[in-house]
Amino acid sequence: MTSDSLPPDDAHLLLLERNQALLHDMNARIARLAIALGVSLHNEQQIADAIHGLQTPQVALERRSSGERRSGARGGTVERRVSYIREELRGLLVLRYGAQTRLVAEIGLSATRSLMAGAEAQLDRAGFAPGADGVDRNGYQNTDGSGGGR
Repeated sequence: MTSDSLPPDDAHLLLLERNQALLHDMNARIARLAIALGVSLHNEQQIADAIHGLQTPQVALERRSSGERRSGARGGTVERRVSYIREELRGLLVLRYGAQTRLVAEIGLSATRSLMAGAEAQLDRAGFAPGADGVDRNGYQNTDGSGGGR
């Protein structure tokens, strides 16, 4: 059954669930990449540094010797792998902010906060440290104090 054939309320609920799952998956990947790189994302400056400051030149040339190539070594040099991880982290951070902006425009601030709080609660249950993905979970609490804080 597609969301087109569902009643409007069910289709809206399905859309919200899909967006929350997307945010959770994106945040989990961001946290894993940040941990792998040893990058802290606990405040806005660190996130900005991750987006702008992690720009390192791409490793243009593999420095493997021909013997390594024959031995089945895969994945290239450490520098190349780190460069790919940094680029993925930067891209996911930018993508997440774009998704949040789109969600606020489509479903409103309160609903977006609820989705983010739910996604963050899933990260808590998965064992990620608070803030590992660069999201201030307290920032997604509702103004009355309820919501998905730490």
